[in-house]
Amino acid sequence: MIDILPTLQRVTTVLAWTSVVLAATALCTVILERVGTALRSMRRHRIEQRYLPFVDRALGGDDAACDVLIASPSRHRLIIWTLLVTPLIQDRSEARVARTRTIANAMALLPVANRFLRSRLWWRRALALRALGLLQMKECVAGLVAGLDDPNADVRAAALDALADLRDPSALPAIVVRQHDASLHAGHRLSALVAFGAQAEPFLLEVGEVDPVNRLNYARALIFCGTERSRAMLCRWTADTRAEVRVAAFEALAHVGLDEPAARLALEALEGRDAAVRAMAAHALRGWTGPGDAASHLARHLGDSWPVAVRAARSLRAMGSVGLLELRTHSARSDMAGLLARQMLWEESPQP
Repeated sequence: MIDILPTLQRVTTVLAWTSVVLAATALCTVILERVGTALRSMRRHRIEQRYLPFVDRALGGDDAACDVLIASPSRHRLIIWTLLVTPLIQDRSEARVARTRTIANAMALLPVANRFLRSRLWWRRALALRALGLLQMKECVAGLVAGLDDPNADVRAAALDALADLRDPSALPAIVVRQHDASLHAGHRLSALVAFGAQAEPFLLEVGEVDPVNRLNYARALIFCGTERSRAMLCRWTADTRAEVRVAAFEALAHVGLDEPAARLALEALEGRDAAVRAMAAHALRGWTGPGDAASHLARHLGDSWPVAVRAARSLRAMGSVGLLELRTHSARSDMAGLLARQMLWEESPQP
């Protein structure tokens, strides 16, 4: 019988040494990577400290400082670019944007940005998009719109932010279409559209009629972008078969303001079966003192489910004397309706 024990011992020894070598190699790789990262960070910090005073003076109008930036080595341009553009996130005054754009053009940074837009590195593409938006480079709107189709979600979000900064009307259709892209953060999608304000309203109304599947997104956008022009269409959308669309339509009506037909629809919805719709209809009636005796209708819902009751109470308080009278009438009750009425009256009364 062959004795395999020595063979097994040799194999075990080889495997043990192999594990040690692999572990040592992995440790060395981690150490080298961290050392490399630290060295790059130190180099970046050193370059930032060197050029930051010149950036501040150049933005203040110092031509000599601007000449120093223009004469800087190409390997320093990306860091200088970041120093120039980052402050625009907080200060987007026209004067600062114009001065930064002048310096960027003098340093030939636009070709660098265009090159970065084609980079394989997603963070470079994102940086270029954000910079072009902050610098109000309207001649680059096509490149920013193309960024909305980037395979990387962070780059697409950067493109949305850049288009919001740019506010070029020609980009509106692309931004509206991206309202349905669930891979993008909802806040990015909405803020990009809200940046255009009422400028976006005509297109939202147009596509909202021809694209009923996505009507919810259009109604939600009109909560921020709508004006009186939207009222008639929003009234039609309150008859949508989907409760969430009706809720968004009434919330948008609360934003644009009611007229008599819209108030009548809100009063009818106040008696509907869906609590979320009733709550938003009560919110839409906030401050309405026109025909329909909205105050008494709202008062009857002070004992409704909590979201409806709270909205009804707040709308009554916003109606002035008519609403306050209803609140006083119900304030003697011992149930939730009385509690809400007393709370609204307390909030309305002068506080010491």
